[in-house]
Formats: sequence, structure tokens, C-alpha cells
Amino acid sequence: MPTYEWLPRFSQDLEKLDPDQRAAFQASVRQFVEDLEVGKFRKGLRVKRVYGARGVFELTWADDGRATFHYGEPRVAGQAHVVWRRIGKHDIFGKP
Repeated sequence: MPTYEWLPRFSQDLEKLDPDQRAAFQASVRQFVEDLEVGKFRKGLRVKRVYGARGVFELTWADDGRATFHYGEPRVAGQAHVVWRRIGKHDIFGKP
């Protein structure tokens, strides 16, 4: 099971989401974790690099819902450690 943490900015962004948006994100994270364990992301999550931000990736959780993350040092041998950076709409890419 991968481990995770989130940056303070992610917490601030998360509080701005309404309950439906949070539920959509949580559903996507369940799929994301399953895919991390398999080693390949499903197309619907559209996980890809954020251009111009080295080592930062984005995850699509709604039509206009994005979350950015990077991989941190593993906390458990052989398991990914995900650091959530931002969550919201496309405007988060100004400072991913």
C-alpha cells in the first residue's frame, strides 16, 4: 500500500472544494492507489507530467478537477510515497 502526505497548500485547496468535489477526488484516489499497486495508470485518470515543473505530475478527478503531486522518498520499502501538492481547477497550474 503506497504512503502519502500533503503539503499545507493542498490542505488549503482541499477546504475550498464542495462535498461532491471531495467525493469525486476520493473516488479517483481509490483508482489511483489501485493503479500504483499494479504499476500502470488507467487512461481515465489522465496521470501525466506537468510541463515546466520538474518531477510534478497531475491527476484528473473531474472535467475541470486536477490534483498535482510528486513522488517522495519511500517510507515503506518497495512502495510509492505520494506527496499531494495542489487540488482544484486548471488555475492550480500557475503554482503546481
